[in-house]
Amino acid sequence: MMEDLCSKPIKQTIIMKMRLVKLLTLLLFTVPIYAKDRPNVILFLVDDMGLMDTSVPFIIDASGKPKTYPLNSFYKTPNMEKLANQGVRFTNFYAHSVCSPTRTTLMTGQNSARHGVTNYIKPESNNRGAYGPKDWNWTGIKKNTLTLPKLLKDNGYQTIHVGKAHFAPIGYEGEDPCNIGFNVNIGGSAIGQPGSYYGKDGYGNIAGNKKRAVQGLEAYYKDDIFLTEALTIEANKQISKAVDKEKPFFLYMAHYAVHAPFHTDPRFIDHYNNSDKSKRAKAYATLIEGIDKSLGDIIHHVNELGIGENTLIIFMGDNGSDAPLPIKKNYSSSSPIKGKKGNNWEGGMRVPFIASWVKPSSQKTLQQDTPVKKDAIQKQMGTAMDILPTICSITNTKIPKEMTIDGFSLELQFDGKRNRHRNEIFLNHFPHKHRSSYFTSMVKYPWKVIYHYPVEKAASYELYNLKEDPFETSNLASENTKQLHKMMKSLDRELIKEHALYPKKDGQLLKPII
Repeated sequence: MMEDLCSKPIKQTIIMKMRLVKLLTLLLFTVPIYAKDRPNVILFLVDDMGLMDTSVPFIIDASGKPKTYPLNSFYKTPNMEKLANQGVRFTNFYAHSVCSPTRTTLMTGQNSARHGVTNYIKPESNNRGAYGPKDWNWTGIKKNTLTLPKLLKDNGYQTIHVGKAHFAPIGYEGEDPCNIGFNVNIGGSAIGQPGSYYGKDGYGNIAGNKKRAVQGLEAYYKDDIFLTEALTIEANKQISKAVDKEKPFFLYMAHYAVHAPFHTDPRFIDHYNNSDKSKRAKAYATLIEGIDKSLGDIIHHVNELGIGENTLIIFMGDNGSDAPLPIKKNYSSSSPIKGKKGNNWEGGMRVPFIASWVKPSSQKTLQQDTPVKKDAIQKQMGTAMDILPTICSITNTKIPKEMTIDGFSLELQFDGKRNRHRNEIFLNHFPHKHRSSYFTSMVKYPWKVIYHYPVEKAASYELYNLKEDPFETSNLASENTKQLHKMMKSLDRELIKEHALYPKKDGQLLKPII
């Protein structure tokens, strides 16, 4: 009997201890989800915004100082200027030459040759082109694909998608961003451009290109709110909701602007009326300024909520510029850089890139862990493949061992330092038809090689020394055959390593001829 009386309090003590352990365990795993303990991250992606579509100079002179060119003086982007002044801008940041490859790369951390989305995804059908690889990944990201938002979501983040998705065609899993790891989707679908930027058109649902209508923004029709503004308002609402939940958030702010159609944003047209540029070029400039206002509005909202010191913002374009400017000897909207969106030259792949804490503070622990140098110019290469490993590192999000990553963390480079452990290689594999068709280009700084597959004519080569000739004026392929051979061997190795697919003609795979 005495034994029974003693056993009861012993059991109660054990049960109480077990409950205490469970409570402590729960607290241990719950505390880190609060926004104050981990950084919020905003990836602010602009569609078709090239290196020169801004008043922020990204090209540097021989002394390493930013140099302003005429296009920098045409555009008005004061909020980008502020962001660059308080953070770091990259002068050599690379993305793929069209949108879906870059967007898939941002989600997976892989080069397009590896993930297989090597062309833009047409919502209705396979657009591989006459000689494109039959098995290229035209169906896009799948539900079982490991992605950045999935990893962050599993780590307690509220993952928010606003704007253009373009991850998969109509009827396929990745059409809905919620299937690839986002908690929230505002306006994202299979489409790659808006049916209209105007609320009166229902963003394509009432008038305009109805096949490319943006869904879910009916509340903004009656007031005719411009699409860029509507998406910004929605993004700020989602930020507020995440803060109310006391959860850190990842906002993928992927604007449809500045993609065609080049509709005039009436809020800014007075700034360009005196310009001698075409009506379409002026309209494009208003789209750029609308993006800049969106950036400023989101930054203002984050600061109003008191979370600016905890929020890192990354601003970038997804491919080269598509501004409707005249083309002269292959120089156009990226001038003095050669080429534009869809081209194999630098103007197709160099994009604006800025990183900064929304409210810099050297006293903040999170910023001490991930310092971003003020008003810094980073000359070392960065690429779209680097975004996933960078954000995962900053947020202490584990990357699974089975996930192949082609990029590097940019944290050292954010602090103005050089990362001696990364390579400076960027491969852009494009076995399809576009402005530049059936090519692979590779930068292995300071050299760049472009290989043209023998589809419509014999194989051909371009070779440039980007350090001495950043604007690609002199093709050295004929006179420096030794360097060409070295670069082609490196290009071939990269393609094999990433399991690239090749164009095909008359039943024959067109692998590179070295």
